[in-house]
Amino acid sequence: MHYSSQVKPISYLKANAALVLANLAECREPMVITQNGEARAVLQDVASFEETQETLALLKILALGNADVAAGKVEPVADVVARLREKHAIA
Repeated sequence: MHYSSQVKPISYLKANAALVLANLAECREPMVITQNGEARAVLQDVASFEETQETLALLKILALGNADVAAGKVEPVADVVARLREKHAIA
């Protein structure tokens, strides 16, 4: 994805807010907003934002799992299954 085609000054956003929002929803590409020639913000549609947040959550879960494996906090699957079966048999 090339952000260079989606870089707009803040004055463009102010003058064309409704168009920008429609464009974000249609194209689903983020837009970089500049102020005084410097990137200041990134706008994106809600669906893309939610997908990004879900992806980050999954990556965090994977990182936590990898840290547990590296720290030796693992058990053989057979032991876990046996413990779960025992727990459900009692309940």
